[in-house]
Order: sequence, then C-alpha cells, then structure tokens
Amino acid sequence: MPSCPVFILLLQVLSLLIAHIDCEEEKIKLEVTHLPSVCTQKSRRGDLMNAHYDGYLAKDLSKFYCSRSETDGHPKWFVLGVGQVIKGLDMAMIDMCPGEKRKVTIPPSLAYGEKGYDKIPPNAILIFEIELLGISKGPRSMEAFRDIDLDNDKFLSKDEISNYLTEEFRKDEKQRDPSMHGRILTDIFQKNDHDKDGLISAREYNVYKHDEL
Repeated sequence: MPSCPVFILLLQVLSLLIAHIDCEEEKIKLEVTHLPSVCTQKSRRGDLMNAHYDGYLAKDLSKFYCSRSETDGHPKWFVLGVGQVIKGLDMAMIDMCPGEKRKVTIPPSLAYGEKGYDKIPPNAILIFEIELLGISKGPRSMEAFRDIDLDNDKFLSKDEISNYLTEEFRKDEKQRDPSMHGRILTDIFQKNDHDKDGLISAREYNVYKHDEL
C-alpha cells in the first residue's frame, strides 16, 4: 500500500485527470462555413437572434429538425445566452455576424443529456448547421421595451409588437413567407403573456432581469 504522501499525490493527480475529462466533455466543436466580408455587429449574450438551424444526429447524420420546413417552423427568434435554446447552441452563437454560417458539434452534456428529447435519443451527440439572419437589441432590455411601447403605458400590445417585427424585418431586407410575421407574433404572446390578457406587461417582459423597468 502506498505511503500517505504518495497516496495523496495519486489522489491529486486523479482529480486533475477527472477535471480534464469533464472539461473535454464540456467543449463544442465549431466550424465557420461562411463569413460575410463586412461585419459591423457581433452577437452577445442578451441579443435577440433570428436564425435558421438544421439539427442532425452525429451517429448517422439523420436530420431531426429543420427550421426551413413548413412542418417544423420558421426562422427562430430567441434571446442568446439565457437558456431559450440548449446550452451548446447558446455557446456556439456568441460573436457571430449577421449572414454568418456555422457548423457545430455538441456533446450530450450541452444538449439533451442522458434523457434525450422527442426524436433525440439519450446521450446523443448533435450537429447543427446554423445561419444567423439578424441581430436585434435584446427584447428584455429597458431600452428595447421603451422602443416597442409606443404609447408609453408600460404594456406591449399585439399592434406594438407587430409594428416592431415589421421594422426589424425591413432592416435586414430578407425575403420571407408573409405568414411568418403572424406565426412569430403568436409565438411571442404564447410564451410571454402569462396572464393571457392580450398584453405583455413590463414584469412579464423582463423575466431575465437585464434592466429595471
């Protein structure tokens, strides 16, 4: 049996190896497949992101999700870095330019883990192909709320948010299915109008506590 000092040293080395393994498991593999020649804005935590992404199972490259298809949805709007998407995607889309495309491989620990989800089996490594369409001011910020709240009543109506979406679509000049506007508006109210009164209050809006409203 090793002496006490040697045994302690072995434990320390073992703990370092385990920490190293854990660190390796927490990494994503990221490849930039297209970078625009001009990039005046890069994504950061709290930004409102508008992106397409396709998801594949790494084991056989079978597609489990496509945001471009009519059955699966539309370009996704989400706030970066606050858990609205899996942790691996939150990490993969930091410092991204509008128009940039990335391919990212995400380990189970940063995706759906041991339980899996829907079409995704347990302990699945995932591959996503991402195209960032646009970046806007984070919708949970005080500044953005005030921009959307045209009548300054501290509530966001469907008309006010519809107007905001129209302006954001106009800025990035992308061609979109006309029905997308209504689907996104419906999705926003389903997820944020918690008391279902047809208005999004400052409290409902600022769930991430980015600013005091």
